[in-house]
Amino acid sequence: MRCCVCLFQQSLQCSPSKMAAGESNSRSSCLNLSTSGPLGNAPPSNSAHSSPASNGGAVGAAAGMNRSAGNSNPRSGPENGGGAESAVRSTPSAHNPPRQSVGLSGATSGAASNMTATPSSSSSSSSTASSSADASAAVSSLPSSPASVLVYREPVYNWQATKSTVKERFLYSDEVQIGPETVMTTLYSAKKYAVPALEAHCVEFLKKNLRADNAFMLLTQARLFDEPQLASLCLENIDKNTADALAAEGFTDVDLDTLMAVLERDTLGVREVRLFGAAVRWAEAEAQRQQLQPTPENKRRVLGKALSLIRFPLMTIEEFAAGPAQSGILTDREVVSLFLHFTVNPKPHVEFIDRPRCCLRGKECSITRFSQVESRWGYSGTSDRIRFSVNRRIFVVGFGLYGSIHGPTDYQVNIQIIHTDSNTVLGQNDTGFSCDGTASTFRVMFKEPVEILPSVNYIACATLKGPDSHYGTKGMRKVTHEAPATGTKTCFTFCYAAGNNNGTSVEDGQIPEVIFYT
Repeated sequence: MRCCVCLFQQSLQCSPSKMAAGESNSRSSCLNLSTSGPLGNAPPSNSAHSSPASNGGAVGAAAGMNRSAGNSNPRSGPENGGGAESAVRSTPSAHNPPRQSVGLSGATSGAASNMTATPSSSSSSSSTASSSADASAAVSSLPSSPASVLVYREPVYNWQATKSTVKERFLYSDEVQIGPETVMTTLYSAKKYAVPALEAHCVEFLKKNLRADNAFMLLTQARLFDEPQLASLCLENIDKNTADALAAEGFTDVDLDTLMAVLERDTLGVREVRLFGAAVRWAEAEAQRQQLQPTPENKRRVLGKALSLIRFPLMTIEEFAAGPAQSGILTDREVVSLFLHFTVNPKPHVEFIDRPRCCLRGKECSITRFSQVESRWGYSGTSDRIRFSVNRRIFVVGFGLYGSIHGPTDYQVNIQIIHTDSNTVLGQNDTGFSCDGTASTFRVMFKEPVEILPSVNYIACATLKGPDSHYGTKGMRKVTHEAPATGTKTCFTFCYAAGNNNGTSVEDGQIPEVIFYT
C-alpha cells in the first residue's frame, strides 16, 4: 500500500455514506470541497436542514420531476391539495431504501423551512401513509407556505472525527511514505483536510531532516502551518549553527517577520557584524522581489524595524568602521553616535540594543596555564600577549588577570582576542576591575562571547593601567580541560606571541586564566 497526496485527495472526495449498501443514485457521488464545512462537506448537524424555494428553484424542480415520472401522490394535503403532504408521503423505491422519518413534534413556525426537497419515485404504501399522516398533522399546525416542501434528509457530520487511525479514514494504510519532494504538499493537505495523524508523520519527518542549511526554510514553513514545536527546533538549530544557517541559500527567501523573529533572539552564536552582513544580503533580495533598486535607502526601507534589532554597540570599532559605517544604510547621526559610543567614557546613549547575545549553554569552564605565582610585574602602556589554539570549537567569555601586590587597587584594562593570520580583532572590552591585594586572579569579561574555532591561531591580549601586580611562572605549553559530566576534553596550546608583549611568554607573565564555554 502507499500513501501520497494524490491518493489522499482522491480518497477524501469519496463520500463515506455512498459506500453504504443501497445508496440512492439521487445523492451526490463526491464531497463538494468548495464548501466551508470539514473536508469541504456541509456544516455538521444532526437535524434537518432548510432549502428555501422560489420560482424555478429546487422545489419547483422536484415537483416537476414527480409530475414527469407520473409518481405524484393523488391525495391532497390539508392546505393546498398536495404540496407538502405529497412530498412527505413519497414511498421508497428499489434504489431508495426506507429512511428514518424526521420527527416534527414540538416544531415552531420555522420548522417547515428546515427540510429540503426530494422527488418520490413510487406511490405510497399503507405503512408510509400512516407515518405521513402523523407528519401531516404536525405540518397542518404550522403556517401554510406554498414555497416550502417538507422532505427527509440524512444528518451530516464530520465522519473523520470519529476515527482514531489513518487506516479508518480511507487512506489505505497507516504506512506513510514521505520524501523531501512531497513532505510540504502532504503537510498542507493534511492540515487542510484535518488529518492529524498524517500531519504528525510530516512534522516528524521534518524534525529528523532538520539541518543548518534548511533551518530558515523550515522555520518559515513551521510559522506558516502553525507548528510551534517545529519552529522552536528550527530556532534552536539556528542558535547553535548561526553562521552556517545565515550562509544557506534559503536564508534570503524568508519573510520579514521570520527575519525579525531571529534577529531579536539573545542566543545567536555569531558576531554582530556577520548578522549585519546577512541582513544586508536579505535586503538586497527583498528589494529585488519588490522591484526596487538595491540602493542604501531602499535597503533600509525594506529592512524596516529589523534594522533596529542589529546590535551595533556589540561590534568592535574596527568592525563598525569597515562595514556598517560605510554601508549608507545608517544615517549620519546614527554613525556619529555609535563612534562616540566606541571611543568615549562615559558612553553616550545610542538607539540600538547593547545587550550581549548569550549563545552559551552548559557550565562555565576555565583553565590556568601557570603553576606558581610570583611578585612584581610592571606596566607602561604595553600589552601583555600570548598566542593560543584549541582542539575544538569554544566560546571565550573572558580572562582571569593578576592584581596588585600593594593591597586593594583598581585597574583600567583593555582586553582583546585577535585572529593571528588576519590581525582582526574578534572581541574586545574597555573596562576595569578591582583587586584585593591577594595572588588570586580577577575576572575581566568580554561584551559578548568570542567564537574560537579548532586549529586556528589567536592572540589573547590585555593592556593594564595600574601599579605593579603579581605574575605567573612555571607556565605550561599544553593545558587540557576535561568536562566532568561528559568526559569531553578541550586542549589549549600556548605559544610565544611575536612582537611587543610586555615580557609575557609561555613560561612567565600575565593572562594566567582563560574563561570559556564549550
